[in-house]
Amino acid sequence: MDGTKRADIKPGVEVYIVLKKDQRSGTLTQGIVKDILTKSPTHPHGIKVQLQSGEIGRVKKIRD
Repeated sequence: MDGTKRADIKPGVEVYIVLKKDQRSGTLTQGIVKDILTKSPTHPHGIKVQLQSGEIGRVKKIRD
């Protein structure tokens, strides 16, 4: 699943995100969702979340 639908993402779910500093390279960071920061139901670049580690980025992939 990609991370463009807010309904697919819940706190506690393991996801892969792209951090702001990694947007050019596309490097993915793995972590557990702490908070969902995007308010709209969808976003073309991925829903913005904060991980339990404190890192913030857009979800590119939800771990199955």
